[in-house]
Amino acid sequence: MRKVFILPNLFTASSLFSGMLGIFEVFQGHLAAACGYILLSALLDVFDGLVARLTKTQSAFGLNFDSLSDVVAFGAAPGLMAFSVLSAFYPRLAAPVASLFTVCGALRLARFNVQATREESKAFLGLPIPGAALAAISLIWLVETKPELRPWLPLDKIYPPAMVGLAYLMVSKVPYVGFKSLNLADRQPFEILVAIVVVITLLFMVKEHLLLVGASFIWLYVLGGVFFALMRPIRRRRYRAYRQAMRARLRTSEAPREHES
Repeated sequence: MRKVFILPNLFTASSLFSGMLGIFEVFQGHLAAACGYILLSALLDVFDGLVARLTKTQSAFGLNFDSLSDVVAFGAAPGLMAFSVLSAFYPRLAAPVASLFTVCGALRLARFNVQATREESKAFLGLPIPGAALAAISLIWLVETKPELRPWLPLDKIYPPAMVGLAYLMVSKVPYVGFKSLNLADRQPFEILVAIVVVITLLFMVKEHLLLVGASFIWLYVLGGVFFALMRPIRRRRYRAYRQAMRARLRTSEAPREHES
């Protein structure tokens, strides 16, 4: 067997381990703790890719191992959590919805592995599975830790369509912003450092409501991709109309010159 890079794959293994701990917490009925483990898996998933890029240790083994880890941490764990929640409201609907989310997550990862060096080298085609998982668990986490939000977040009404929508977005062709082009080892514009400092400062200021802010941010990311995808045909039509108008104006401005000559 070929030798493998230890450091990035160690982060991937830790992400997988954290995802398994989240599954165990779901079995015990500790949904808030399970959400915490899935969030930890997402953070470790970010670091394994970051470490691989910084140390230039990307490999086909790491890519496939990362996808297998993501299926468990961001596909099976949120799916099992969805089954646990929905079974209390819709016993017959719980299994199909939870399974749909997990299956679409696996399809998303398979497509990513095929297109990683082509279509998805800079941006994401479809909602990334970690983003879908964080959006899915954020609703449960808010309700579990902040009971006063339950009238505003009725899981029996919003959770089934939310899970189906997230499953569809993962396998869709809706483009999502990726951060792969940001290499911290290279020189970056000064404004990026300022933006990072401002974000950290704002997070410190709202630390009492950090969970609510994080959930709002991830759902803004999810819905923002849908919004820009819906706006794209409108922008294209406006651009085509603008080009036609400019061509017509150019023809009318050149017509007198041809007549004079």
